[in-house]
Amino acid sequence: MNAIKLLGTGRHVPSRCLTNDDLSRMVDTSDQWIRERTGIVTRYLCGDGEGNTSSALAAAKTAMERAGVGPEDIGVCVAATFTPDHATPSLACELHQLLGFAETTPAFDVNAACTGFLHALETARCLLAAGHLQAPCALVVGSEALSRITDFTDRSTCVLFGDGAAAAVTRPTDDAPYACVLGARGDTQILRSGGAGETDRFIHMDGQAVFRFAVDAVPKCIDAVLSQAGMTLDQVDHVICHQANSRIIDYVVRKLKAPPEKFYKNMDRYGNTSAASIPIALDELLEKGLARQGQIALCVGFGAGLTWGGALLKL
Repeated sequence: MNAIKLLGTGRHVPSRCLTNDDLSRMVDTSDQWIRERTGIVTRYLCGDGEGNTSSALAAAKTAMERAGVGPEDIGVCVAATFTPDHATPSLACELHQLLGFAETTPAFDVNAACTGFLHALETARCLLAAGHLQAPCALVVGSEALSRITDFTDRSTCVLFGDGAAAAVTRPTDDAPYACVLGARGDTQILRSGGAGETDRFIHMDGQAVFRFAVDAVPKCIDAVLSQAGMTLDQVDHVICHQANSRIIDYVVRKLKAPPEKFYKNMDRYGNTSAASIPIALDELLEKGLARQGQIALCVGFGAGLTWGGALLKL
């Protein structure tokens, strides 16, 4: 199996910062209540003139600059989102135009909600490995504008979500470990939002059911990825979970009897950014120097669908 080499990453969040205290003036909640139940303190929301595409574009430009690649080097662009600015053209095609990719570079979106970035990463890897693309690298983006479908009168959901984007430039390599596990269990009730033909566009969630699903799926997914790679958790330097809720990650740590410091957390600053969550954390980990080149990271997510996935890669 061809592995993935990360050439560069980037992230972007919009300008408006919404604090827990701000939310306490909008709905019946408090900073203490939100912190204790989610670990979230702030999140960022799109303001005037900002959207999914603008965040994704900024993140993509940073990733390409850090990777040292130009438009001519990108063989495929895959964007993970379920909140694009337009139903069509896709976010990936908007980026294709704005970044000046060649007409031989395919561009499309995938929707696996909070697991979307991992699905996009594996899809791009498979396309590169097939050997039919016209350039050697992939641009993989996770980007959301969740504030557009958040009901800010519903305290059970509005405290959770934020907007943001992150991107990675990858290329195939045989000189690294790699493993990927993806899965789904179709469910239209636990976590959903409206679509075409529906008047209610907002996110609706059974929080307790999502928690039960997550704490079951994430440890199993981690074990499956490690089994596929022929490795143990001791050989992994960083575990980057979808940043939905601090208590979910804490539960997974206890269930796996793992060292907490191995599991990165940043939901306190960004909230749940869905498909952007894992790549934002990955980029932040690298930018802060908390992870270094050559280390092993295991990324794992869960989300609406229901979907789950995990990928082990060398940084």
